[in-house]
Amino acid sequence: MISADIQVALPELVIAVYAMLGLIGAVYTGKDKVAGALVWATAAVFLACAVWIGYGPDETRVAFGGSFIDDGFARFSKVVILVSAALVLVMSQEYMARRDLLRFEYPMLVALASVGMMVMVSAGDLIVLYMGLELQSLALYVVASLRRDSVKSTEAGLKYFVLGALSSGLLLYGASLTYGFAGTTLFSGIIEAASTEVPLGLLFGLVFLSAGFAFKVSAAPFHMWTPDVYEGAPTPVTAFFATAPKMAAMGLFARVMFDAFGGVTGDWQQIVAFLSVVSMFLGAIAAIGQTNIKRLMAYSSITHMGFALMGLAAGTAFGVQAMLVYMVIYIVMNVGTFAFILSMEKDGRPVTDIDALHNYSAREPLKALALLVLMFALAGVPPLVGFFGKFYVLRAAYDGGLAWLAVAGVIASVIAAFYYLRIVYYMYFGEEREALDKGGNAVLWTLLVGSAAVMVLGVVNLFGIEPLAAAAAETLVN
Repeated sequence: MISADIQVALPELVIAVYAMLGLIGAVYTGKDKVAGALVWATAAVFLACAVWIGYGPDETRVAFGGSFIDDGFARFSKVVILVSAALVLVMSQEYMARRDLLRFEYPMLVALASVGMMVMVSAGDLIVLYMGLELQSLALYVVASLRRDSVKSTEAGLKYFVLGALSSGLLLYGASLTYGFAGTTLFSGIIEAASTEVPLGLLFGLVFLSAGFAFKVSAAPFHMWTPDVYEGAPTPVTAFFATAPKMAAMGLFARVMFDAFGGVTGDWQQIVAFLSVVSMFLGAIAAIGQTNIKRLMAYSSITHMGFALMGLAAGTAFGVQAMLVYMVIYIVMNVGTFAFILSMEKDGRPVTDIDALHNYSAREPLKALALLVLMFALAGVPPLVGFFGKFYVLRAAYDGGLAWLAVAGVIASVIAAFYYLRIVYYMYFGEEREALDKGGNAVLWTLLVGSAAVMVLGVVNLFGIEPLAAAAAETLVN
C-alpha cells in the first residue's frame, strides 16, 4: 500500500514539502527580508520532526519494497542530524545577517540537505542511497560557495563539487559492480549473495563503495577537500559541515556495511581499519602546523572520523553503539567550538587566526574556561565526556580483536592533544596582543557554555545516550 509507505517516510516528506513551499513563498514576498524568519522556522521544523521521530513507533518498518528502512538505528541518526542542523541554523542567523550573507535560499538548502541525510541513514537500496547522497551533496555544494564575493568561498564550492563528482563516480562504479555480481540493488539481496562464497567482483564493489563513503566522511586518504572547504566556506556553513553531514555519512557507512555486507565482516573490517588508522594519524600530525582555527578544526574532524571508524571496524553491535555515542559527543563538542569561532571578532570583522587568542582569558574568563573544557574534551582528557567517547571506541576495537588499532588510537590521541593544548596555552599564558572584541551574541554564548557544561556534567550517565545507542545498534546488527 502506497499510503503505508508514505506513512513510514512522512518526516522526510514533511521537511521536503516545507523546503519547496519556503522557496516558492520567499519568491512572492520580500525574498531576503524573510530569510531571518525562515532560519528560525526551519530550526523549529527540524526540532519538531526530531521529537516526532524520537517518540514515534519503536518497531522496524520497511517501505517501498524494502528500499527504505525505518528502524531504531535510522531514528537515532535522524534525531542527531535534525537537532545538530537546528542548532547550527540558530547560531548562524546573526553572523550571516551582519555580513549580508543571509539569503532566503540558505535555510531551504540546509533543509533539503537534511532530507538527503535522513534518506541516507534509512536507505535499504543502492539507488535510494545514491539519491539521498546526491540530494545532500548538491545542496552543500551551493552553501559552501554562498559568499560569492570571496575567492576562497568560490574555490571551496568548486573544489568540493569537483572532488564530490569524483567520489560519486567511484561510488556508482562500486554500486554497478555490486549489482552485477549480486543481481540486485536491495541490501537484503546483496547480503544473501555475499553470505556464501563472495565473488571477487563483489569485493571490488565493496572497495569502491567504501572509497565513496570515505570521501563523504572526510576520512584519509580521501580527505583532500576538507581543509580548503572548511577554511573557504562561511563559518556557519563550516559548522554545519562539521556536524550533521558527518553523522549522516557515518550512519550510511554503518548501514551499508552491516545491512548489505554483514556476512563478510572480515573483508570490510580490514578496509575500515585502514581508513581509521590513516585518518587518525594524518589529522593528528597535519593539524600541528595550522594557524587558522578553521583549518585546524578540519584536520581535527579527520582525526575524529578515524576514531568513529574504529568503532565501526570492530564489526560488532557494541562497536556500532560506540560509534553512535562517539558521534553524539563529537557533534556537541563541535557545536560549542564553532559557537566560539563565530564569536571571534576584531572591530566587527571575523578573525580565524589562533594568534588572536593570546591572553584571551584575562579579558573573557568564562568564555576562555568554556573553550578550555571543549579543547580538553576534544583531546580526550579525563574525566570529561570526550574521554569516554574515545574509551568506548578503543574498547570496542580491543573487544573486536583489533588491539593494534586501539594502541594506534591511543598514540594518535596523544599526538593530537598538542594542538588542542596549544590553544589553551595561548589563552592562558600567551603574550599580550591586540584584543578581540568583548561580549557577543547571546545565542553563541549559550551554546558555548552549554556545550562545555555537557562535557562536564555528562560524565554522570552521558544524559542517557548509552542505552539509546545500544538499542539503535541492536536493530542494525542482527
